[in-house]
Amino acid sequence: MLIGAHECDPCLTAYDRAYARILHADSERRRIAEEASAPQASHRRLRRIFGFAEDVAFGESGAIVLPPMMRRRARIGAQALLVGTGGTFEIWDPQAALDHDDAEIRAIAAFHLDVEHAA
Repeated sequence: MLIGAHECDPCLTAYDRAYARILHADSERRRIAEEASAPQASHRRLRRIFGFAEDVAFGESGAIVLPPMMRRRARIGAQALLVGTGGTFEIWDPQAALDHDDAEIRAIAAFHLDVEHAA
């Protein structure tokens, strides 16, 4: 499994190596489409997607161990919120998710934080 910076949100994204090939093919298709109009946008996107990608380690309990650079990049403290997104999942700092402009991610974060506080 790999973890990298999310393309546009202040979180991480995790995926397996098979999905990394899909990301690469999609990025190449987008690069070709943007080549004439916005070549730097494509390079920045590729750098963001692949430049921050790291292999994931698993602890003895089977939990994901976030690499320090990834934890710092997404400002993830003691807690992390996992959000499924199809072929990938996002890893958020819960407070960042609560502060995000997307109502859906705020609702997911609020629910999980309420459940945790109730336990």
